[in-house]
Amino acid sequence: MSPMITSILILSLATGTIITMASFHWLLAWMGLELNTLAILPIISESHHPRATEASTKYFLTQAAASSLILFSSVMNAQATGQWSILQLEDPLAQTLLTVALAMKLGLAPAHFWLPEVLQGSSFKTGLIIITWQKLAPMTLLLLTWNQASMLTLMMMGSLSVAVGGLGGLNQTQLRKVIAFSSIAHLGWMATIVTKSNKLALLNLTMYILISTPMMLSLIFSSTKTTQDLTTTWTTSPMLAPLT
Repeated sequence: MSPMITSILILSLATGTIITMASFHWLLAWMGLELNTLAILPIISESHHPRATEASTKYFLTQAAASSLILFSSVMNAQATGQWSILQLEDPLAQTLLTVALAMKLGLAPAHFWLPEVLQGSSFKTGLIIITWQKLAPMTLLLLTWNQASMLTLMMMGSLSVAVGGLGGLNQTQLRKVIAFSSIAHLGWMATIVTKSNKLALLNLTMYILISTPMMLSLIFSSTKTTQDLTTTWTTSPMLAPLT
């Protein structure tokens, strides 16, 4: 991929996230999410490997379904209340649908099956974007609607995600799948914390990104892909071995 195309895709990725984070209208938030999704698809399938193509297809189908649910819930809320403001989500069914849609976007259980497969089919650099930057837009919507979302649904999905993420990573040898299940568990804690305080959830998200970014960068630097590769890291990077 040429540097110009890569720059356009990265710019579109950033623009989509910023549009969603800065909007108070559901249509603008939906447009930002769609732009964000469309920008990352060529990045995932950049290697032209069948696994990468499969990963980008799974990512597109899941994110498109979640975006459709968000648009559907916002239309239902607008029909019931007569306004499109994100801060005034009052229809109970729309609240539940939005919670489920954002859970699909983030990768919360039981809608988590796409995340390990997508990460496994992507490079570590793309995986870093998926588990950090791609979580910002849906988490922003969740934090904006935290006192209007379906608390019971969010609490159940968060608790299930913590269990699935903790147990799912135990039997994995591929580091990308371990990281995917770790991301599911962390997102489960965030979703659970959101039901109590959005400020604490924001702090949790910040800490998660600050921890995940150097970890992924160290794995990229050492070209480590499996848990077995971690045992030989000390021969190539003695200073990096104790950190990984």
